[in-house]
Amino acid sequence: MRTSWASAPYPVVLADRAGTVVELNTAASAVFSALSAGDRLRDRVPSWLADAHRRVSTERSGQRSDREPAHGPSGGRVGDRSYEAHATCGSDGDVVWWLVDDTDRRLAEEALHGERQRTSFLAEASNALLSSLNVNRCMEVTAQLAATHLADAAVIIAPGKGRRHPMTSCVGSGEVVRSIVDIDTTSMPGLSEALQGFPPVPSRWIDPASAPEWVVPEEMDGAVGSVVITPLPGHGTPGGALVLLRTSGHTAFSEDAEVFARLFAARAGAALAAARMYSEQSSVTTTLMRELLPPSLHQVNGVEFAGGYRASGQSDRVGGDFYDVHPGAGEDQESLAVLGDVCGKGLEAAVLTGKIRNTLHALLPLADDHARMLRLLNTALLNSHHTRFATLVLASAARCEDFTRLRVTSAGHPAPLIVRRDGSVEEAATAGSLVGVLRTIKSTTTTIDLAVGESCLLFTDGITEARGGPLGDEMFGESRLREALGECAGMPAEAVVERVQMLAADWVGRGVHDDMAVVAITTPRPDVFSAMTRGAAGRRPA
Repeated sequence: MRTSWASAPYPVVLADRAGTVVELNTAASAVFSALSAGDRLRDRVPSWLADAHRRVSTERSGQRSDREPAHGPSGGRVGDRSYEAHATCGSDGDVVWWLVDDTDRRLAEEALHGERQRTSFLAEASNALLSSLNVNRCMEVTAQLAATHLADAAVIIAPGKGRRHPMTSCVGSGEVVRSIVDIDTTSMPGLSEALQGFPPVPSRWIDPASAPEWVVPEEMDGAVGSVVITPLPGHGTPGGALVLLRTSGHTAFSEDAEVFARLFAARAGAALAAARMYSEQSSVTTTLMRELLPPSLHQVNGVEFAGGYRASGQSDRVGGDFYDVHPGAGEDQESLAVLGDVCGKGLEAAVLTGKIRNTLHALLPLADDHARMLRLLNTALLNSHHTRFATLVLASAARCEDFTRLRVTSAGHPAPLIVRRDGSVEEAATAGSLVGVLRTIKSTTTTIDLAVGESCLLFTDGITEARGGPLGDEMFGESRLREALGECAGMPAEAVVERVQMLAADWVGRGVHDDMAVVAITTPRPDVFSAMTRGAAGRRPA
């Protein structure tokens, strides 16, 4: 037996049942330099091997015919190397230990395990970072992930204005703290460069003693032992800087840890840049949308105005239909109501409605001459790059003693409908050409007097052409609209609008429809008129 392993390239140790070394080969002597025959294993070899020998010897009691132990091989470290020990049992109770150096395999397994953990973490981080387009939320998630997986504490410093910078910090798995700090970025080495964004700069280790007090979270226990500052690269814009801190009691950052932190920072920077871009675009959209949305209408100079709008798409807020009311300068002056319909729908049509509304606002000094306003608007549309056309109806309203006088002009638009006190419905005698098609347009203006409780309804063809009903393919039609208006005699303007909108919506159901817009102009009852006049004295609606 000895001749079979004495010259083996693997370390081999022969020990008896009591744990005394009987013999070892040359390779084993090189591994266990202090071990020789006659020594006790527990005095000269690592505990893992001595314990394994004791277990095998105990198992051998009463089982002398078995040469292999019931359990598998044991393993552990000898110095800076790792070994796997295999036992072969002799009939006399001796055990031969064959040691295989598996250091490289273990290192490979550890590296593979570490890489799998990092890959899993980066995937988790990407999902968490991309789950929100809110800048503050992205900064909080970045700080939490970094403090939990990369360091004892993490601080995110975002680009700011002047010396004021948003800062988010987190210690371990604790709460995230957000603040606005007034700092000099040059007071911390590498910070100003990391915040520039371009050209990109590598991570930077800094002396903990040079870290300013404001960058160390109050919740952090112990002295700072190591600090790394890593830029958060965005899409051509600076995403901020990530500062990682570890206490002196923990292992300092290694080069491998710094590379991994840069991989995480790249994902965090991309998420922050996307969130900031979305925030900026959302702010711009909100500002522009505010100008495109229909206004809230009120009573103006003794005349009630009410409006309602429903875009064609379920997710759209604006479209091709629009309305406006421009109050007169004084109580005896006319207020101009405008309702229009641009060819098409959606955002592109809404852009043209914005241009038409702005042009009409600029032409308000000419509001006493509807035909001239329409001609000038027609010229402006023909000279623009837009290829769409529009239909319009203008209504100038002035309150007299006990009635409202209207001057109504239609330009290719459905004629307004008049609701009298007895419930009869009339069509205003006005017509005209489309706006934005021909070089010259024609229009006729008619004058209408509205007694107390009577209304004039301006509407777009989205109401009358709305398809629905029992089979879903029948238009709402003007006859149904007239019938509905006949039931609105004596109602306030807002009630008239709500009634028309409700019936049209019920008719369409969940079907597809065009933009719908309505405006009601009503002469209020004297008591309401007097109360509103007293309450609104000296004020004009926005």
